[in-house]
Amino acid sequence: MGLSAENLAVTRAGRHIFTDVSISAEAGDITALVGPSGCGKTTLLSCLGLLLRPDSGTVVVDGVSTQKWSSRRVARWWHEDAAFVYQDSGVIDEKDVGYNVTLASNLWGRTKIDDGALDMLKNVGLADRVREKAAVLSGGEKQRLGIARALYRRASFIFADEPTASLDAANRQSVSDLLRRAADTGACVITATHDDGLAARADRVIALAPAS
Repeated sequence: MGLSAENLAVTRAGRHIFTDVSISAEAGDITALVGPSGCGKTTLLSCLGLLLRPDSGTVVVDGVSTQKWSSRRVARWWHEDAAFVYQDSGVIDEKDVGYNVTLASNLWGRTKIDDGALDMLKNVGLADRVREKAAVLSGGEKQRLGIARALYRRASFIFADEPTASLDAANRQSVSDLLRRAADTGACVITATHDDGLAARADRVIALAPAS
């Protein structure tokens, strides 16, 4: 099980971002998209995550073509099976750390925290910050929080866009460890990265050529 792409192509303003890209990413593996800036890594990641429809080609999820999926079907897939880790972490600054993992609150607006969320926060070193606003976290802490949310949801597909960008060595290692853990527990992890260390831990590396 996993995800594959067949002959994907994207053109913008007459410029070929990429053409004829075919890849396969399997459950339990990290697939790294690498290449120079402007080569289309983030665009390809968005196509694979069904956030952007390519000009041509097909994305296949668990053996099923998504070519005719409606926006509602894509939204359901994201709700049930997929998670995105953004370069800027994608956390909600005005909400507390706990809410950013569970995305749930009670009738009085207080974050719902279960044992699974607490365990996940322990794993990323943020258990003692559960009631703090996410806005006070450092960049590395926010990235770890974004990955904790994906792991808490037990997403089958995790898409990570430059998850270690602008982080120090310790935080790069921590984020890489978390993505490796997600794959080792069965997730299909696809990341766009400039980080040679993260790429070295991937099970497969897809090198994209500069856009023409």
